[in-house]
Amino acid sequence: MEGIQSLLPFVLIFAVVYFFMIRPQMKRQKQEKKFAEELKKGDKVITKSGLHGKVADFSEKLNAVIIETGAGKMTFDKSSISHELSAKLNAPKKEKEDKK
Repeated sequence: MEGIQSLLPFVLIFAVVYFFMIRPQMKRQKQEKKFAEELKKGDKVITKSGLHGKVADFSEKLNAVIIETGAGKMTFDKSSISHELSAKLNAPKKEKEDKK
């Protein structure tokens, strides 16, 4: 009985860490992977570094996306496209107005 009571705090700490840190991170990674796989030509995107552009083409050999910007076309790795920022950019205007 003593052994179980002494392990209980460690089990509770692990459970809290798992549900508040590990699980949400895994969910976010799945969403970003799904987003990168569903990209198509013409989608407006924002990279994690803040570059705005439109998807012009894909390079499957490099696992990259070619983004058309005001300065020309640039190639970025698919993982450098920000899911959250691009989702905000492509959100319908009505949703944007409701949040204000």
